[in-house]
Order: sequence, then structure tokens, then C-alpha cells
Amino acid sequence: MESTTLVNRVAESGIITINLEDHYPKNAFIVFDIKEFLFQGLILKEKDFREALKNLDWSIYDSKIVLVNCTADAIIPLWAYMLITSYLDNVAADIYQGTEEEYLRMHYRSILGELHPEQYMEQRIVIKGCSSKPVPSYAYAYVTQLLKPYAQSIMFGEPCSTVPIFKRPRKI
Repeated sequence: MESTTLVNRVAESGIITINLEDHYPKNAFIVFDIKEFLFQGLILKEKDFREALKNLDWSIYDSKIVLVNCTADAIIPLWAYMLITSYLDNVAADIYQGTEEEYLRMHYRSILGELHPEQYMEQRIVIKGCSSKPVPSYAYAYVTQLLKPYAQSIMFGEPCSTVPIFKRPRKI
């Protein structure tokens, strides 16, 4: 009887897989909506606002990524964001003035900025797809931009089934 040795050609191919989902924030998101503190839904009164913040139970923001914004069509003075941040500073995992989508763009730009793309010189890279977390499309575009000057090839998907994105021409 003839023995058959199974060979994992994907593992032996030298392809490097980058999974952007690995860099998704670990902490939960929570929104701090200034709308809840407006007088008649329109005006931020400094004295009332300061008193409300002083009496707020800040523990609900413990270890969370706090997205500070205002869903009302009101003019919010810049110092209000600063005051909220001063209360959240020792409680929240991170504080961001904006939406979750905006936060994720900033987060991935920061994380990918630490990538050192030169380490991928002449490498074949797969940017893993099929994420179970909402990795923004921005992150996929940005990692491609960073890697293209260095990589031999960039693909999207899984190592066993990829979509070619970029391939450096062969040197003659």
C-alpha cells in the first residue's frame, strides 16, 4: 500500500497574512451625548452643565471607549468637550469627540502608522478578509497604500483563495 504525505502548500508558500481584525479595539464603545444636558434641547447653560457633570455617575464609562458628541442641532462651546474629558480622563479607556466610524479611522491610522512597512520588502502579503468585526474599509485602503512600495504582491482574502490587488513587475 502506497503512503500519501499531505503537504500544506499554503503554509510553505511564504505568504504573510495580515489580519486587520487583530487590531480592532478590545474595549466596548459608549456614547456621551451632550444633547441630554441642553436647556430646552438647544442651549448649554454653563452653571447647570457643570452641576450636572459634577453629579453624574461616571462609573458607567469605566474602561470604555467614550464617543463624545451632540446629536442635537446646537452650538456646543469647545470648553464643554474639554470639561467632559477632564471627568472621563481617569475613567475611560479612551475618549474621542466624534462617531464610532471616525474613531475607527483614527485608530487604524494610528495602529498602521506603527507597521514599519519596510519589513515586508519583496514579500507576498495577504490582507485577510471576512472579518467578524466592523473593520472600516479605510483600514484596507490605508494598509495597501503603506505596503505597495515594499511588497512583491498584495492580495485580499484567505491564503487559499485570494483576490490579487497588486503585483510588482519582474525585474529584467
